[in-house]
Amino acid sequence: MMNNSTSKKRILIFDALNAYLRAYIVDPSLSTNGDPIGGIKGFIKILQRHVRETNPDQIVIVWDGPNGSRKRKSVDKNYKAGRKPIRLNRAFHNLTDDEELKNKMWQQTRLIEYFNNMPIIQFMLPEVEADDVIAFITQMSEYKGWQKIVVSNDKDFMQLCDDETILWRPTQNEILNKKNIIEKTGVHPVNMALARAIVGDTSDNLPGIKGAGFATVSKRLGFLSDSKIYTVDDVIEFCEKTNAKLKIFDNITENRKLIEHNYKMMQLYAPQLSIQGKDHVRYSIENFECDFNRTGIIKMMREDGFGELNWEDLRTGLNKVRKGCDNTTGGV
Repeated sequence: MMNNSTSKKRILIFDALNAYLRAYIVDPSLSTNGDPIGGIKGFIKILQRHVRETNPDQIVIVWDGPNGSRKRKSVDKNYKAGRKPIRLNRAFHNLTDDEELKNKMWQQTRLIEYFNNMPIIQFMLPEVEADDVIAFITQMSEYKGWQKIVVSNDKDFMQLCDDETILWRPTQNEILNKKNIIEKTGVHPVNMALARAIVGDTSDNLPGIKGAGFATVSKRLGFLSDSKIYTVDDVIEFCEKTNAKLKIFDNITENRKLIEHNYKMMQLYAPQLSIQGKDHVRYSIENFECDFNRTGIIKMMREDGFGELNWEDLRTGLNKVRKGCDNTTGGV
């Protein structure tokens, strides 16, 4: 549960594909025609919960762009390789593989239409991953002094947590901030990408150093809990000079290139977003037309055979966001 006592303005930022796929997989909702609509209905319920509990002043939903992984795959062709296709729970339906794929794409496209009728800013930049857009938004000077809430299960976003940015991981039902990340992992967010570069990330097919789990890294490289920003060079120098004769230190020094490579792939401190991309994000936020087409949304729900869905809390929250736009000259 969020603490709503803060006087700071709040921006709620969704890692859209992460939330959509979670809803798509686990929500068994069917339309009145018997078609799976859990991706749409589930995401709207997720949105409602987070709007209710955070009371945001602004909402941003960020999708991976078409060919979003191209930049990182140009560096490492094996990036994200081997991921299994996301499938519906077979107990919910009897669709063929082709029918399921069409339904999955339709639900995502339709969901974007729903959000276009809400006072929500959406981004889907070609050849850009959502991670980079989200990271850039949290760093924008326009949001200095705001509380920034990133909603995603992705651990990559831990590196963004600071005095103003927190990470809400819905599946784990945990809210991470700078303080409890240090307590849980023994690593400061400013050094999180470096620590993860050593450990590796199996979900992105980025192998780590043999014998280097988070517990080992935080224990043997305890200085990574400091607020000072350390580099791969600092880690290698420490491992070479330490008097402790441990295999983990040898493994680290022998695999400098692997750590440097992983760091380049994982870090979000300098988002992989072009100048044009950054300008587009700024312009879109500053010039956002904050409309709330309630009638259009209700019509879509009827067309899609939603059946029962109590979205009163969401409407209340979106009304607040809409009214807030009237008091500003742009998105911020």
